[in-house]
Amino acid sequence: MFWYQQPPRNGLKLIVSSSTWSHNSYEDGYSEAKFEVNRQNTNYSLMTIKNLTPMDEGTYFCAASDH
Repeated sequence: MFWYQQPPRNGLKLIVSSSTWSHNSYEDGYSEAKFEVNRQNTNYSLMTIKNLTPMDEGTYFCAASDH
């Protein structure tokens, strides 16, 4: 599962990738302290954004992959 942020008037930025068999992998500039991801099984993932600020404005997407 992949979580992306799309700030206004910008392209997609990968935040984190997660799997049921390994730890979440955060991209530079993103952390679990801000973007908490819970992955209960292969069909469910929840991302919580903590302490929202105006810098967090944007559209957020999740994507899944069989790989």
